[in-house]
Amino acid sequence: MQVLDNIPFDLDLDAILNRTHVEPGTEDAEALREIVDRARAEAKPKALFRECFIEAKGQDTVTLGGVTFRSRTLRKNLDRAHRVFAFVATCGKEVERIELLEGDFLQQFWMDTIKSTLLGTSRSYLMSYLDRRFALGKVAVMAPGSGDVTVWPIQQQRELFALLGDVDGLIGVRLTDSFLMLPDKSVSGICFPTELDFRSCQLCHRENCPSRGAPFDPDLWESIDPESQ
Repeated sequence: MQVLDNIPFDLDLDAILNRTHVEPGTEDAEALREIVDRARAEAKPKALFRECFIEAKGQDTVTLGGVTFRSRTLRKNLDRAHRVFAFVATCGKEVERIELLEGDFLQQFWMDTIKSTLLGTSRSYLMSYLDRRFALGKVAVMAPGSGDVTVWPIQQQRELFALLGDVDGLIGVRLTDSFLMLPDKSVSGICFPTELDFRSCQLCHRENCPSRGAPFDPDLWESIDPESQ
């Protein structure tokens, strides 16, 4: 297990103004600048990962570090893999301590944008670190709950966190009873070397998903047949 808790970050005010559609020089811009300044002082984006060697493969299961995951898609994607990296990256709970005006949904939107920026930084730093240290080359990532619900059920967050150990104590990320993560701007998953392009979005039928990174692939869906898991 390795923790990355000294991740450099830059909260560019102009970029955040643009993302939040706030006009420079206005009262809103000044209020947002104050929040960004506080975030620069308080934020501590973090990540952790564990290098795991695959111990067993079933028809639709993969065992890592004594923990068995059930997903035909994951099993298929790891068909030629021997080593993977389980991870969690987060904006950090410190930034959530910044007080906002109660009931001010605009400020909440601004903070959400700031946290998303910090999460993007921590995730990018983690992936770059893994590539530098382990010379991974081309990689793909799968996460519980991404894609259609049958691809890799979100309930398997429980197994992923069990594999990673004390995630809350190490980087301040915990699971809710519905298997969501807090802070909400956190991501988890398994990263693995691959020769093929794969994104979970290719197995998601949601047409208007704002986070879509790749179109639905009916041929890939048919080849994996997640409904038979």
